[in-house]
Amino acid sequence: MASDGDSSLTPLAQDAVDALATAVPANESFGYDRAYSILAEAEGLDKPAADDILERLLSRGYLYEVDGSLRLTDS
Repeated sequence: MASDGDSSLTPLAQDAVDALATAVPANESFGYDRAYSILAEAEGLDKPAADDILERLLSRGYLYEVDGSLRLTDS
């Protein structure tokens, strides 16, 4: 995951990456439902807001998707 002065993410998106990284063991895939649950609990996001954040994280390379499962990229 990019960090260290990388301003390409909003603070909320960075908080979402941190919440996902804390909740999901390294190198483990997870589904959208689990991501929604994590983001709802950690950041108070509803599904549409979580979708927006997940899309941003996917487009910026913080997450990748394979066969409907998400994974965090290596830091």
